[in-house]
Parts: sequence; C-alpha cells; structure tokens
Amino acid sequence: MHETLKQIGDMGIIPVVKIEDPAKALPLAKALKDGGLPCAEITFRTGAAKEAIQNIAKVHPDMLLGAGTVLSAAQADDAVAAGARYIVSPGFNPAVVSHCVKKGIPIIPGCSTPSDMERAIEAGLEAVKFFPAGESGGVNYIKAVSAPFPMLKFIPTGGVSAENLNSYLSLNAVLACGGSWMVKAELINEGRFDEIAALTRKALNTMLGFNLSRLGFNTADGESAGSTAGLWEKFFDFPLRQGDSSVFAGPWFEHLNAPGPGKHGHIVIGTLTIHRAVAWLKRRGYGFRDESAETNSKGELTGMYLKDEIAGFAIRLVQSQ
Repeated sequence: MHETLKQIGDMGIIPVVKIEDPAKALPLAKALKDGGLPCAEITFRTGAAKEAIQNIAKVHPDMLLGAGTVLSAAQADDAVAAGARYIVSPGFNPAVVSHCVKKGIPIIPGCSTPSDMERAIEAGLEAVKFFPAGESGGVNYIKAVSAPFPMLKFIPTGGVSAENLNSYLSLNAVLACGGSWMVKAELINEGRFDEIAALTRKALNTMLGFNLSRLGFNTADGESAGSTAGLWEKFFDFPLRQGDSSVFAGPWFEHLNAPGPGKHGHIVIGTLTIHRAVAWLKRRGYGFRDESAETNSKGELTGMYLKDEIAGFAIRLVQSQ
C-alpha cells in the first residue's frame, strides 16, 4: 500500500474542511494538532483552498494534507503545488484519476457503485472514497460490497458522525473515515478553535476507546502467586482461576508465577484499534518494545509493550475483543 494511504489508515479520522478565509488556516491546523489529529482534507469548495493548504504546509510540514472536491487535473496540480499529499474527488472522474496516476499522485475518487469500484481497481487504485456514505447504504453496504473487492479499501465520508464512527472503523475494509462534525464551517468562521480542538480530541478518544483491562503483579513463584491472589478471594470473594503461567483473581488481577516485565508488574490497556493507538502514541514521541509485539493468525498486531513504565509497572497495549 502507498505510504500516504498507510498514514491515512493510521490517522483513522480525516477532518474534512471547508475554509473560506485562508487566514483561519493556521489556527485551524494548530487546533487539529492540539486535538491529536495532524491531518486534514481541505476541500476546493471555496477559492481559499489552495492558499489555506499552502499556509498550513509551510508552517506545519508534518501535517498530512489532502485536497478534496477536486474536479479537474488543473486543480489537482494546484493542490499538490500548494502542499497537498493526496487528492480526493467526489466521484470517479476518469480524467482526474488518469492524470494523478500518471504523475504518481495518490488519488482517492468517490465511488458508491460496484461499477465505479471496478474502474478504480482497473486504474490500479488501492482505496476509494465511499460517498455519500449515509445515503448510499452505510455500514451494511460496505460489508456487502467489500466481499467481491477484498483488494480495495474504503474511506466512508458523508453522514459519518461521532455516533457511528466506530461502526465504520470496525470493518477491515475501512481504511479511515472522513468527517466534518469537528470542523464545521461555522466553528472555523467564528474562530472557535478551542472547541474544534476539544471535538477533535473527543473524536480521537472515541476511536481509540482506551480502557483498563487488567493488572498483572510480579510474584516470586507459583506458591506466592496463589497465596497473593487468594487475598482478593478472602477480602472480596473474587473467584480464583489458574492460568498457564499465573493465577487470576476475578477478571482484573493477575499474579504471575515468575517475575515478568516491569519492576512490580504490568498494566494492560485495551483499545478498540491497536494499530491506530500505536501510531498515535508514536506521533507523540512514545516508544514501544518491538520484540514484545504479538500478532494473530492473519499477522495483525494484537499486543505490544510500551518502553516506558508507570510507577514500576510496564504498560501493555492490547486489542480489545
């Protein structure tokens, strides 16, 4: 998969922006970065799009910028010259797709029918914009149509909200979601950038869905693990369960038969989307113990330890069931 598409997938949510005043571009970019999503699709629905992309790209070269509602090859060239790293069109425009493919520009055309999807595959594309997602059948439609097109990834846009975001992202066929609820035009026009940052952070937290899964305590041996776990049963009547290398007290407290990672033990944090959670933490400068990575039969990441500890506890990130 193209590196830009991988980065879109790691982001998970792409704010779709209609901006009317290029002077608002930089505070908007800061709000999105403060909210945890250093990315945006700036739509060419206004004459300010090119300058807005240019302003952001110059000051924030680390932001993943795309140009949306691109209707011509000339617009695509203008967007890339301004700093856009990929192009999005509302429909499958053969001229725009062909132009971008020839020039090596990642292009994500809007497709809502199997015929359009076949054309995208024939053009050598790896991802399409599913638009308008809500009106075109939403989650159930993607489930159905992705079966004959397993080589294609979808970016549903239009009708995506905080309420249905994870319904889309739970599908393997979905690369990311495009949405405007955190960057509505009135919020930008009125300069309500703190609100944009808060809505962006809320969307990110909804997607990641971090939760405390369990606590693991280092004990010297199996006998110590059993006796320590027994205290939970004695105090709170938490049932004991013997594991392969530990003793559980209830679903939350694990006592290891031999010391494991962490000075005192480990804390297991679940997430709804582990590869996006890892990408988000890495963007913020946090490292992982690569040798601790666990995968399932499909080669998908299921668990990994962070390099840092908290109060003597190693932190293990796992994919929630």
